[in-house]
Amino acid sequence: MNDLLLLAALLPGPRHGYALKQQVGLLTGKGTLHNNLVYPLLRRFVENGWVNRRQAEGERGQTREVYALTAKGKRELLGRLSTYGEEEAASEAGFRLRVGLFGFLDASTRGRILDVRDKFLAAREERLSRITSAMETGRWGSEVVQFFREQVRVEREWIARLARKAKREIRATPDA
Repeated sequence: MNDLLLLAALLPGPRHGYALKQQVGLLTGKGTLHNNLVYPLLRRFVENGWVNRRQAEGERGQTREVYALTAKGKRELLGRLSTYGEEEAASEAGFRLRVGLFGFLDASTRGRILDVRDKFLAAREERLSRITSAMETGRWGSEVVQFFREQVRVEREWIARLARKAKREIRATPDA
């Protein structure tokens, strides 16, 4: 997930490493990401031709490494974001990242992602319902199950809203 976030952080334009650490850290809620996570990923991106690296002068005269997404890197990112099956649907963070980047994905990919996540949630809802009917969860266990059921219900409503919004955008596009 960090690799996708790091590549996505370069979509708006070139960034230096420290800015990337801060931005991705903010998105993940981890503060600033550790150098041992960010710089090996950036090195791999450069080796794969997904990112260019150049030196630039910093604000205080120091030299900074500035990273920019290449066309190959953008294709890689979009390809990986578009790859969305049952395994990826289990990741809340992965789903939310994709929704956050829907503007870069085509309408059919957006619809497929929403559909796959909704089917995953429908199956989760069914499992939670079976737990409720098949076993005694106790007072506190039933609170947990009810909380999960409510989360599923709210997210499925959100997905339905997103799907309606996506359909309106398709109808509003002259070439669609």
